[in-house]
Amino acid sequence: VRSSAVNIGYSVSWLALALLGAALVTRGLAVMRAPWGNMYEFALSGAFAGLAAFLVLSLKRNLDWLAVWVVVPVFALVGLAVTVLYTEAGPLVPALNSAWLIVHVSAAIVAFGAFTVAAGASIACLVIEWMRKRGSDAPWLATAPTESALDRFTYRLTAFGFPIWTFAVIAGAIWAENAWGRYWGWDPKETWALISWVAYAAYLHARVTAGWRPNRTMIIGLVGYATLLFNFFGVNILIPGLHSYAGI
Repeated sequence: VRSSAVNIGYSVSWLALALLGAALVTRGLAVMRAPWGNMYEFALSGAFAGLAAFLVLSLKRNLDWLAVWVVVPVFALVGLAVTVLYTEAGPLVPALNSAWLIVHVSAAIVAFGAFTVAAGASIACLVIEWMRKRGSDAPWLATAPTESALDRFTYRLTAFGFPIWTFAVIAGAIWAENAWGRYWGWDPKETWALISWVAYAAYLHARVTAGWRPNRTMIIGLVGYATLLFNFFGVNILIPGLHSYAGI
């Protein structure tokens, strides 16, 4: 049975999800397109996907141990979106004005949501096992999942998100041919999308290879998530290229 504080936390999270959904719908109505044309819009969409993935999964299993590792980063992303990344509603740049925007970006957002929860679970697992080895007597550790259960949970989320991310990369290549006349040009955004794909492929390979401890495979998964974050923040803001749609 959940405590009243935990129930309040979940209620606030569901309310936040509804407000994020409303913000995306109203933004889409304001620009009369899918609200995925700049960093501000994608940040809100990514936050929505991550929070939605966590809350939907929490309906069928006890994820109280995971909440802080997903909800806090999601709320931080929203705060960053409305303070630093905010962009006035406006039309798409010509290269983005395509039906492939919906196909490519929606797949990337779904994969990002799955990878966000997987990253949170990986961090939670590493912290939980570290505390257990130090003999911590924190009450919540008694109800936290075992390392093997956390490993399976993280693996299933990553295995779900990986083919969707693969599809997003392939769809992006097809869109690039339509927009720029070539499928692949080693643009920074394309390169880092491939790096993320390789990192998660390495995680999945290590996960099914005998002899790899869960904590080691989870670190590989976290490296993959770090490449996703750099692709979103670092490439969009710091590295010029054909995909420079930060809007800030």
